[in-house]
Amino acid sequence: MAPILVFDIETIPDVAGLRRVWDLPPDTADAAVVELASQRRRQATGSDFLPCHLHRVVAISCALRDRDSVRVWSLGTAKDGEAELVKRFFDGIDKYTPQLVSWNGSGFDLPVLHYRALFHGVAAPRYWDLGDDDRDFKWNNYISRFHSRHTDLMDLLAGYQNRAFAPLDDVAQLCGLPGKLGMDGSKVWQAWQEGRIEAIRDYCETDVANTYLVWLRFQRLRGALTADAHDREVALFRAFLGEQKAAHWKEFAAAWDKTGE
Repeated sequence: MAPILVFDIETIPDVAGLRRVWDLPPDTADAAVVELASQRRRQATGSDFLPCHLHRVVAISCALRDRDSVRVWSLGTAKDGEAELVKRFFDGIDKYTPQLVSWNGSGFDLPVLHYRALFHGVAAPRYWDLGDDDRDFKWNNYISRFHSRHTDLMDLLAGYQNRAFAPLDDVAQLCGLPGKLGMDGSKVWQAWQEGRIEAIRDYCETDVANTYLVWLRFQRLRGALTADAHDREVALFRAFLGEQKAAHWKEFAAAWDKTGE
């Protein structure tokens, strides 16, 4: 059985890219560049959310279920640049060929990672294999929307219908899980400006934890886990939580305990 790798990214506006694309003076303040980008986006679409190619990755967090263990961590260090984080992500796929799991990974996380890998010259041959090197990948690869080598839980649970998409926070809470704690994606840019990269990484990790636990529920739903097997997997994750000393994990465990699930 392939290892399960649940992942999530956090991003900020690509200020340097925005300056280049719009030919802005190099001394234009970052905040002014982002405000201009938001205004233009709102005028064009009604939303200030930037397109995928204009996002810069500042954190990638993963949950790995392999053999007899499960763990959650953020790739690299808080000081690593975007290129290093993106390279680590795709290097891990090349080395281990895990089954990927995400929430809206097809709609956001992976397209962002595609563009950033392209811009930084990061090679990812295993990820992009469509059967040329491994025939199994012709029928089950990371790229196809309907293949299971990458499962986008939001997309799949919505029956591939955009109008049925649901936010992770809602679904997690309705499953009796903690949901988002103290931050959401809209606050990442502000946290970055304040130098709070560790808080961003912590938030990303708890998002991954929620996604992993929803994934376990989905495995029970589809019959891949019996009720007893599901409970054992949850107990394994609770054991991981019990070993963690970091404040965000203590907060996550306490919030989970309050749900009674």
